[in-house]
Amino acid sequence: MLLPQPVARGRLIKRYKRFLADIELEDGQLVTAHCANTGSMAGLSAPGLTVWLSHSSNPKRKLAWSWQSVELESGLVGINTAQPNRLVAEALAEKTIAPLAAYTNVRPEVKYGQKSRIDFLLTGEGLPDCYLEVKNVHFSREQGLAEFPDSVTTRGARHLEEMAKMVGDGHRAVTLYVVQRTDCTRFAFAADLDPAYAKAQGKAQTQGVESLAYSCQISPAEITLAASLPVVSALEHL
Repeated sequence: MLLPQPVARGRLIKRYKRFLADIELEDGQLVTAHCANTGSMAGLSAPGLTVWLSHSSNPKRKLAWSWQSVELESGLVGINTAQPNRLVAEALAEKTIAPLAAYTNVRPEVKYGQKSRIDFLLTGEGLPDCYLEVKNVHFSREQGLAEFPDSVTTRGARHLEEMAKMVGDGHRAVTLYVVQRTDCTRFAFAADLDPAYAKAQGKAQTQGVESLAYSCQISPAEITLAASLPVVSALEHL
């Protein structure tokens, strides 16, 4: 998936009010960029980090610049939380997610359960309906290990409960963790940061909710879903 063009490299001055970041471009220009990320961004928002931005010529936008990624010594990390759903939609259309490739119909943003909305509902002849939830991952504290979440997510735990109910009704439910990093080879749950989510994940696993994790290939101009990553079980947290 191509990112909006053109792109520019800069130095992060500060991130503030969650959605804003002041950045100095390589030519010395100071800009304020939109940060499409409500999370803590632990390890990815320190002043002085090298970042990549995209620019929009849309005159209706309040901010022309959008913060897309952080450049670390180990590789690029995507911070735009809007990208995972787009990546998964593209991969589903191209049938590059092997465990889901048999499904022929994809519907985004479908209401289900009690006031919930699933990212994608997959259907296919002779197959159980598949409720697919997509989670963005860019947190890493240990070399090669991606973790989720990076802060408490009560909404995420509620989604797992709703998905387990769908499995109980005879459907299929899958959480797909999109790791927007090029430096991770495995995935685990950060139980010390959100014990309730890890417990809910372990319980959902026993009820048949599946977990998939995929890494990404990232460049300043493009991002694509890449390899499947092994998922460390959350059952130990029950």
